[in-house]
Amino acid sequence: MDQVGIHPALSSARGLRKFLAKDPLESDLSRRRFRLRSGTSTTSFTNAEKSYVFGYNAVMSREVEKIEDIEAEHRPFGYEGAAAACTVLDLLTLTRGRRLHELLTGPARHHRHAAYLGAGRGYALVRLRPVRGARRAHPLLRWLAVDGFGFQWSLSRADRMIGERTMPDLFSRAHGAVFDQGLGRLLWYHDSASPDDVSVRIGGYPAGRRADLWSGVGFAATYAGGAEAEELWWLTEHAGSDGFRAHLAQGCAFAVAARLRSGALPDHVARAVPILAGVEPEEAAAWTDRALIALGHQAHTHEDFRSWQSQTRRSWTRRHRH
Repeated sequence: MDQVGIHPALSSARGLRKFLAKDPLESDLSRRRFRLRSGTSTTSFTNAEKSYVFGYNAVMSREVEKIEDIEAEHRPFGYEGAAAACTVLDLLTLTRGRRLHELLTGPARHHRHAAYLGAGRGYALVRLRPVRGARRAHPLLRWLAVDGFGFQWSLSRADRMIGERTMPDLFSRAHGAVFDQGLGRLLWYHDSASPDDVSVRIGGYPAGRRADLWSGVGFAATYAGGAEAEELWWLTEHAGSDGFRAHLAQGCAFAVAARLRSGALPDHVARAVPILAGVEPEEAAAWTDRALIALGHQAHTHEDFRSWQSQTRRSWTRRHRH
């Protein structure tokens, strides 16, 4: 199916669901004054956001099964939108995460990373903080909701979050670090996958925030794509010169692990991982798996989530130690 031209039948939506449905034109990033280039980046980001809106509206029209009609490469973004919609409905109807839980254990069970990011976007849409991550969720993946919140919050307030480089007075600094990963993902979209522009943009933020921004960029450059091989090489040079090469690789490793769990690896991911992580996709994903196992079954706190990331970075460092 060409998800660009077909949308869920929102005519069947009623009441609150019809009110909350999204205009498909919301996926047009040019309306948000993003610095879009012609070519790969614009196509990648447009398809990602169109799939997100499609999945969101599929929940509102009670047609979640239609997400499976989206081509496999973009399907995770559809479930990201579905999770955002489920979260919005759960929060507004006080159902304590029932719809999100049903989505995670059902249609989105192979797309949990995307769904948790989407849950965070849902929190941002209703201006509530996912301070404990998503309810009734994986003990560590739930913290991705804070990342998703950072992406959506910044998307809706790009002039302030990017232009003025503000940090919302919503989280502790520790939680703000995960928020910044979501902001970093948005920067990749905002500056149209241009390594030079993204690097300059990150350089304008305080030094204490740049590591997490680079992690978010590494995730987005791998997960969503948008750049050619030569541009990805330049991205590694910029991250290295800023002192955050390992953070770029860690973001990449988390992205490829998520993609592998969703199914077949898109070509753009397979091309990006050897450049951004310096290894083949399966090895980069294994870094995250080993780090998770090392944390043990009781790991669930925000500090555990950050440790998961730092241990993944150590795997990259050991692999590339000269």
